[in-house]
Amino acid sequence: MKAFTRITGTAIPFIEDDVNTDQIAPIGAGARITEDYAQTLFRHRRRGADGAEIPDFTFNLPQFRTGAILVSGRNFGCGSSRESAVWTFLAIGVTCIITRSFADMYRENCLQNGILPITLTDAQADQLEAAVVAANGAQPFTVDLVSQEIKGPNGLRITFDISPADRTRLLEGLDDIGLTMKHRAEIEAFEQRMAEQLPWSQRADASSL
Repeated sequence: MKAFTRITGTAIPFIEDDVNTDQIAPIGAGARITEDYAQTLFRHRRRGADGAEIPDFTFNLPQFRTGAILVSGRNFGCGSSRESAVWTFLAIGVTCIITRSFADMYRENCLQNGILPITLTDAQADQLEAAVVAANGAQPFTVDLVSQEIKGPNGLRITFDISPADRTRLLEGLDDIGLTMKHRAEIEAFEQRMAEQLPWSQRADASSL
C-alpha cells in the first residue's frame, strides 16, 4: 500500500448525504476483476436511458473527471461492504475523502487501500464545501496528514482529527498485513518457544490429534 503524507490537487464537490456503495460502484452482470473502475464510478447515474452521458453530472464535468480530494456529506459509503467502491475513486486519482460522517465499513476500506478518510464538524464542513464549490476545480487544495491540516484558496486552513493508529498506518503505508508484519520478530520468537516447549505440536500429523 502506498504511503500517504500530503496531496495537492483538485477537490471534487459531491455534496450529498447517504451516498451508498451501489451508487458508487454498481455491480453488473458482466462485472470482472479486470473491470475499468474509472468507468464503473457512478455508472448508473452518469448516463441517461439512451446511454449518453448526463453533461451536468459532477463526474462528467471536465474539471472533475479526475481529482485528488472528494468532498461529500453524511453517512458516506453506506450499503454493502464492496471494496470496489473505494477502488473506483482511486482509479480517478482520489486519495482523500472528506465528509461529515462515514459508514464504518467504508471508512475501514479506505484505510486498507491508502485513502485518507477525514470527518469534519458541521461548521468545518460548511466552510470547506463553500470553498470547494467556489473554486469549481480551478484552484488546488492541499491535505497534509503530517500537520493534520486542509489548506485552500484565500487562506483557507482547517485542522482535522484522526486517531494516532490510523495516522501511523497511512503515513507508513501499512494495511492489516503490514501492521502484523511489524511484529514479525515477536511472532517468530513465539513460534520458536512453542516448538521447544511443545515439540509434539510441530509434527506434520498434529492436526489429526
